[in-house]
Parts: sequence; C-alpha cells; structure tokens
Amino acid sequence: MRLLRRRFERPAGGEAGFTLVEILVVITIIGLIMSLVGPRVLNYLSESKVKAAKIQMQSFSSALDLFNLDTGRYPATGEGLTALIQSTGTIPAWNGPYLKGGVLPNDPWGKPYVYRSPGEHGAYDILSYGSDGQEGGTGTAADIASWAR
Repeated sequence: MRLLRRRFERPAGGEAGFTLVEILVVITIIGLIMSLVGPRVLNYLSESKVKAAKIQMQSFSSALDLFNLDTGRYPATGEGLTALIQSTGTIPAWNGPYLKGGVLPNDPWGKPYVYRSPGEHGAYDILSYGSDGQEGGTGTAADIASWAR
C-alpha cells in the first residue's frame, strides 16, 4: 500500500497545474477548430434567418386571406399589414386581430416588411430587403419576396 501511495504523490515542492506551453497548445487547437467550424455555423445562421422570413410571409399570407374573407378585400398599401392586428375603424366587417398575439413582427433583421396592395405579382406583395435593408442584393442581402417560393 505504501508503494502505491508514493507512486501517486507529487514530489515535495512541486505544484499541480499546467505549463504556459500546454495552455498555448490547447488555445491554438481550439482556434484551429473554430476557424474551420465557425464559417459553417454562421452560414447556417444566415440561412435560418431567410427561412424564418419566408415562414413569416406565409403567416402573413394566411392572415391576409382571412382578412379578405371577412372584408371582401385586402388591406390597401396605406393601411399596410397593421390592418391585420388593429381595425382602422373604417372596415365594418373587420373580425381580427388576424395575427396571433396581436403583434406585427419585423423581419429577422429587425426591419419592417414592405407591403403593397395591389401588388405587381398578385393581389398583394410582401417583401423583406434582407440583411442590408436595401432593395436588391445577393446572398443574405438578397430580397425575400412572397411571390418567390
């Protein structure tokens, strides 16, 4: 038993811990792993925001169809998507709110959606200008439109 105890004991004066070189090696390895994995994770995050915007637009489309069934028309451009959550007082058949929670969400980048009625591509158009918030663009800055499925 005494032999085992000596084998696992630290020499007198020695302290437990890691050396600076060991810590630097571990940090370097972690940095290399992050440089390989990081861009992929950021790409998935960008793609998920685009998918979230498309899902929100589908939700708006369903709410707009319900609005149309109740009132016989879609909200005008001036009324906007706000007509889905609060009555303007001029629509007698309004039976909303048509969006759950009674809140009009912004796009995943925190900017309001663009709504036009009548639209160029149908009864209405819903747009998100993407991550840059400006018309046009490529990649994550590309426009996301309700008519482009």
